[in-house]
Amino acid sequence: MPAMQRDEALERIGRDAVWDLLVVGGGATGLGVAVDAASRGYQTLLLEQDDFCKGTSSRSTKLIHGGVRYLAQGEVRLVRGALRERGLLLANAPHLVQPLWLVLPVYRWWEGPYYWAGLKAYDLLSGRWSLGRSAWLSRRRVLDRLPGLRREGLRGGVRFLDAQFDDARLGLCLARTADRQGAALANYVRVTGLLREQSRVAGVEAVDEETGRSFRVQARVVVNATGVFADALRQQEDPSAEPLLQPSQGAHLVVEEGLLPAGDALIIPRTEDGRVLFAIPWQGRVLVGTTDTPVEEVPLEPRPLRGEIQFLERHLEHYFDTVRPVRTSTFAGIRPLVREQGEASTASLSREHTLLVSPAGVVTITGGKWTTYRQMAEETVDAAARVAGLSPAPCRTRRLRLHGWCERPEAGVWRGYGADAPLVRRLIGENPAWAEPLHPRLPYCAAQVVWGVRREMARTLEDVLSRRLRALLLDAAAALEAAPAVAELIGEQLGWTDERRSAEVTRFRSLAEGYLPPPA
Repeated sequence: MPAMQRDEALERIGRDAVWDLLVVGGGATGLGVAVDAASRGYQTLLLEQDDFCKGTSSRSTKLIHGGVRYLAQGEVRLVRGALRERGLLLANAPHLVQPLWLVLPVYRWWEGPYYWAGLKAYDLLSGRWSLGRSAWLSRRRVLDRLPGLRREGLRGGVRFLDAQFDDARLGLCLARTADRQGAALANYVRVTGLLREQSRVAGVEAVDEETGRSFRVQARVVVNATGVFADALRQQEDPSAEPLLQPSQGAHLVVEEGLLPAGDALIIPRTEDGRVLFAIPWQGRVLVGTTDTPVEEVPLEPRPLRGEIQFLERHLEHYFDTVRPVRTSTFAGIRPLVREQGEASTASLSREHTLLVSPAGVVTITGGKWTTYRQMAEETVDAAARVAGLSPAPCRTRRLRLHGWCERPEAGVWRGYGADAPLVRRLIGENPAWAEPLHPRLPYCAAQVVWGVRREMARTLEDVLSRRLRALLLDAAAALEAAPAVAELIGEQLGWTDERRSAEVTRFRSLAEGYLPPPA
């Protein structure tokens, strides 16, 4: 299978005269738009200022789900649509999305019938996309699934099915799918301005962050898919535009896997601030999250607040009162929630997406969540095609198998590569040393680093250790210790000087310190 090549994409930017769609933003939404548009036959270009899925799209709770709590809020349409999209993703990317059992423990007499009724409604809404029926568990069976759970007052629980995934690798899968469909994609190309023809936006000005080369890129329509930065691009077009978003930070805590030995996830149905919390098994660790903290500033690299980590630990200790799991990493992402008049709490804001077309013809898509990225993309491309006057073409993504699709994915870290897994291992024949693990506490080998650079457009040490591999999120200290050797591998592939390798390690060290769990 051909690799994504950044140089080829940049050459196409300079050569192709006018693009049908120009997508700004390489997160879940922008990549989904690129797949949809290119698969319809539209000439599509995507530009990302940093790396693909650098921001929110690689910092989720790793769940593909309908949203049980949204059902309790009466958002039936949102839940039904998300359950359909969950089913489509399981069919189109089985190597990256897989079913997950979750257990909701019951400690008060009234919780049993209440949660049972809610999850039965969840089953019914899933319809033909159902993964299986929820079931009541006795107290003993709950403890069989979650042996470290607090026993005092436990009456039983409800077990139900949703799905989990690797968010950054699904983003890369979308990038490679869009590339396969004929789109051009380039990371580290920052949009610096908008081109205008009379009253219409007709393209962008952009700069290659690696070389400083500037581009003037013409397009029939520009799609703003920049997530939490959507207002910045909207206000670049129109300085008087009212802010659309109320950003909210979600922090996560990662601990060693012994907390959930049976492989089921825990759902904490109600926290101090009215949220739902999850503890889920993920790639040999347990991921705990998330918080909902309104923020005014939107950094590219958010850091969990100490209070957020304490909040997560407090709830974890309440449910696992005899277990003190070892913390290995922390991270945070920022959600692009759409403002609603009179809402004081971001936890109560809808996760519905918003699609806008400006008077100058810029299509903005924001809000939503990973589960519904495909639906968001379909609606966006429909709108963009109308704005641009493109020939109508039906959406093809409902049954479009994503890059790497295979019927029986391998287990462990090879699963995320799907059909590419044998090709990654074949690199070891080129250099047997590439079979060596990167670190005793990490499940990755050197061949995966080389693959990420050669085939997946990784450009920096962070790209590899945070998103091509998930080392930084799994174990920040181990990622730090592996960084010099990984930088050496990347440097051999990209022709880095000694100075560049040293600078990459220094920059990664500064980044990774923000992922180290605070002292207990």
